[in-house]
Amino acid sequence: MTVDLPLVWASLIAFAVLAYVILDGFDLGVGILFPFVKGERNRDLMMNTVAPVWDGNETWLVLGGGGLFAVFPLAYAIIMPALYAPIIAMLLGLIFRGVAFEFRWRTVRGKFLWDWAFAGGSMLAALAQGIALGALIQGIPVANRAYAGGWWDWLTPFSLLTGAAVVFGYALLGATWLIMKTEGHVQRRAFTFAWICSLATLTLIGAVSIWTPFLDPVFMQRWFTFPGLLYTVPVPLLVLYCAYQLMIGLIDLNDNKPFFAALGLFVLSFAGLGVSFYPYIVPPSVTIWDAAAPDNSLWFLLVGSLVLLPMILSYTAYSYWVFRGKVDPEGGYH
Repeated sequence: MTVDLPLVWASLIAFAVLAYVILDGFDLGVGILFPFVKGERNRDLMMNTVAPVWDGNETWLVLGGGGLFAVFPLAYAIIMPALYAPIIAMLLGLIFRGVAFEFRWRTVRGKFLWDWAFAGGSMLAALAQGIALGALIQGIPVANRAYAGGWWDWLTPFSLLTGAAVVFGYALLGATWLIMKTEGHVQRRAFTFAWICSLATLTLIGAVSIWTPFLDPVFMQRWFTFPGLLYTVPVPLLVLYCAYQLMIGLIDLNDNKPFFAALGLFVLSFAGLGVSFYPYIVPPSVTIWDAAAPDNSLWFLLVGSLVLLPMILSYTAYSYWVFRGKVDPEGGYH
């Protein structure tokens, strides 16, 4: 039996990226909402909801980025020069917010500085991820197996739109996470944030979805011609269902439903991107088979991944199980 190793690895990296987006998305969202909640005690509670899991969530970013470098070196060599600026901005944002987790609890006089580092780093990382996504969707010019564009090609109205969509989407995940994990004043504020962010996120998802098919004739064909319609029609229908469940959850003041409905919106948006992209890893010209490393390397890396992935999934699930339920306002991160 022949195994299509590039396709297997494309699926694994896609899974790693999706896991990062839905897991790190809510803790970035908590950081984005941080400046809009007053009171040191309330902010301590917000940070404590993500303190036990935020570092593990970023494991998936390392896996996705490292996997791209090892498995699809050509794609890595093209994408990195095209997206240097937003990727560096994202890493700086993640560094600032990561340091803030530690230093914010070690000072009193300078605590406000680390509050802003946590909020600003979260906002910058989310915006940079959205802009990088938009730049990838709109296409990266390639000539002679190398990036053929300019330094500012990543900065366009479409990439700014996707950047805003990711910021509001992460804020929605953060708000619904706070609804699930807190009570009292913070939860009431989170319900307010969730209403605002849900309306903004759904509007921006609609705007990006309408714009995307006009970026490339292939996208248009995939979404609006038969038999592609058989695969694409369920996606917007399921998005509408998740949006309905999100609204019902917020109206009913349900603790859990809004968060899982928001996760559903992200999973479906990711699936929509997969429908548009496949089989390209660097749209519109480099396929996953063009960019793949030799089969010997792919087999070697796959064996290692089959050992490591169950371990990562196990400790991730265990950490969420241990820290399930509401966060104690008297608890602390030390």
